Amino acid sequence: MTSGTEPTFDPASSQPQLTTEEIKQAASDSVRAGVDIRARIHDVTLLALTSRRFDRHGMKEVVRAVTDGMAVGAEQSQADLRQALSEAFRGMDLALTRSAEAGGAALRQLASTGKDLSDTELKQALATMRTLEEDFLATAGRAAEATNARIRPELRRILDTARETGTETGRIAAHNMTELAQRFSIASLDAALAGMEVAAEVGTRFAHVASGILSGIADALAAPRSDKKTP
Repeated sequence: MTSGTEPTFDPASSQPQLTTEEIKQAASDSVRAGVDIRARIHDVTLLALTSRRFDRHGMKEVVRAVTDGMAVGAEQSQADLRQALSEAFRGMDLALTRSAEAGGAALRQLASTGKDLSDTELKQALATMRTLEEDFLATAGRAAEATNARIRPELRRILDTARETGTETGRIAAHNMTELAQRFSIASLDAALAGMEVAAEVGTRFAHVASGILSGIADALAAPRSDKKTP
């Protein structure tokens, strides 16, 4: 779990990011322990997200590594397989809502401080946020297909349910999209973003601000838990 002593990402620093294997191992250990799986996977995912640039490539790397890790951990755990994987998926979903929140806050901050985004920068950021849930489920789905015959059907079931009912990440992203469309006076997001290819990376200013906000969210969430550990 995250704590006050664990590293967080400073967009201005040269701190090395967590490796894919480190993320996978942390996720595996969290599920294998069989206790507080949702909270542990949330913390692992959030820490991994803050160690990467705020863009689609970084998010997909994290989702793939966490899904791989939770599959391995569930296989080795004594806990109920279906329950363990469901709790792990919810934890990952909750962590990704923090990215949706950070993206929306970054755009609002840039707008309120008078730092005008170009039309392309704005549309690229909005397009990235709009595909957040789709990217999340597609990446987790590809990782699920690479798991063994015992894990694969359980992950498929979880993902099918998520596609039918939606994820918390998708709900937060959609809410932000509606609010931002009104703020930036975009009558129709679909029309505005039509034909725009969603790049793997977003603009530097947006990524920098969003990364900083996401790190702040992670620190704020970790602080109460750290306080509880203090005698």
